[in-house]
Amino acid sequence: MFTLLRSFKAVAILEGISYLVLFANMLFIKPFNPEVYQTLLYPIGMSHGLLFIAYVLLALLVGSKLKWSFKTLGIVLLASLLPFATFFIEKRYLSTTA
Repeated sequence: MFTLLRSFKAVAILEGISYLVLFANMLFIKPFNPEVYQTLLYPIGMSHGLLFIAYVLLALLVGSKLKWSFKTLGIVLLASLLPFATFFIEKRYLSTTA
């Protein structure tokens, strides 16, 4: 269980970072250098997509192991869609369990 929880913590942080990098690419690089934006879009997007899938799968696994309520699991899953929210989840729900 400890390894699963540690993996989920790492993925939560990395998923949040990849989300912010994806937004930064879109907001700061695209307007000034569309060629660089296009070059970076695929690797950043693919990394974020894989981390997003890992986050959702690990959330379901950790949630079942820790017997999270439906509400808690819903909050954790919803956090994957909001910028900065996975950092909140890591602090609020995961730091207190390990």
